[in-house]
Amino acid sequence: MFGKRGSEAKPASPRSKAAAPAPSSAAAAPAKSEHVEQNYEPVADTRDQGRSEQYFDIKTSVFGALIETIDLAQMARLDSDSAREEIRDIVSEIIALKNIVLSIAEQEDLLDDICNDVLGYGPLEPLLARDDIADIMVNGAEKTYIETSGKVFLTNVRFRDNGQLMNICQRIVSQVGRRVDESSPICDARLPDGSRVNVIAPPLAIDGPTLTIRKFKKDKLTLDQLVKFGSISPEGAQILKIIGKVRCNVVISGGTGSGKTTLLNCMTNYIENDERIVTCEDAAELQLQQPHVVRLETRPPNLEGEGQITMTDLVKNCLRMRPERIIVGEVRGFEAFDLLQAMNTGHDGSMGTLHANSPREALSRLEAMITMGGFNLPARTIREMIVGSVDVIIQASRLRDGSRRITHVTEVLGMEGDVITTQDLFVYEIKGEDANGNLIGQHRSTGIGRPNFWERARYYNEESNLAAALDAASEKSAY
Repeated sequence: MFGKRGSEAKPASPRSKAAAPAPSSAAAAPAKSEHVEQNYEPVADTRDQGRSEQYFDIKTSVFGALIETIDLAQMARLDSDSAREEIRDIVSEIIALKNIVLSIAEQEDLLDDICNDVLGYGPLEPLLARDDIADIMVNGAEKTYIETSGKVFLTNVRFRDNGQLMNICQRIVSQVGRRVDESSPICDARLPDGSRVNVIAPPLAIDGPTLTIRKFKKDKLTLDQLVKFGSISPEGAQILKIIGKVRCNVVISGGTGSGKTTLLNCMTNYIENDERIVTCEDAAELQLQQPHVVRLETRPPNLEGEGQITMTDLVKNCLRMRPERIIVGEVRGFEAFDLLQAMNTGHDGSMGTLHANSPREALSRLEAMITMGGFNLPARTIREMIVGSVDVIIQASRLRDGSRRITHVTEVLGMEGDVITTQDLFVYEIKGEDANGNLIGQHRSTGIGRPNFWERARYYNEESNLAAALDAASEKSAY
């Protein structure tokens, strides 16, 4: 169907999305495999190592002839596989009629590229098919960067022109009922798999449309997998599981790209299946597996500037929906007040993320967001509200070697005068770096044997598991 990525492809199409193999696969056409491998290495000039100008001229000519030939309305009624095969047949006929001389590999590349242009997301398809890419950053038609393994590389991917890139951006955002054009040049959206999309178009983006995609892995990560990656110690992961089970109110803080949403998804794995969960997000990207989940999403204003639904509106409304837990994808404004109110009035186990570089900064940001909302409350009152609402702050960080680590698991204890008091349960200490520039560190228990949520753990019959995890962490840290 037009505007959506194909679900599967026929075997004859080695570069189509669903059939795209990993780079190590030798079953695909050699030229294609080589091209894809190049896409993930830093390059000095995309034109020199990418396809030739002649290839793009041929593709433009064939694509124009295809658009004049096909009936888009009739094609839209076909399923993805049938439409792809129909387009491949027509393109093959056009190539024959125009007497275009191409090798078999080049013709397969051309067929797949044009199918992706018509049915999918064009040159982005090979990147979207890869599961090891965290971010795709398109800076106009000529430059596309990716982030993989925590590092950013320039790729050979390019678009025919800024018009093609803009059409793909409009195709993406229209799927979730949004628009991007000169009158509304900034847009947040999502792909069908939940990947986060941001588009900023001319005249705000001077060098052409800028598209940023935060990709999600096809297989949802778990805390056990984060342990294997070294993001948290086994004992720390056990503590996080208990925090999720015993309905502590959790704030996950971190910088951009530090893994806040991934960690939030991991934490929600330990919510009981009989709980009613309401999520509030700007672009729906959380992947909760529980059966009773209600997903809410904000809405931008229409052409007349009306009809906007903000995060504050969603959080206020979800309080009337009998939620047992409220999960806010990202707290960035006045909704912080309503979320804290919800946490403090019977919605234990609520969670949210925010941008901050340390647990102490996270508390300051919560206070600042409430103050900016125009609530004429004394600073002490706001801090008392935070203390009464937030139980645990989990700090996620992306280190300078590209690795992501959970650097703090911190409890919010109370007030001493006008200052909020906290205590760290776990911290990540950097010991040095190896010969390859990778940081060497260790998750260390601070030796707290009875955290502030001990009674809550006892209420949920988790105190023995909590004690065992804390004892094991303390013993390991002693060596």
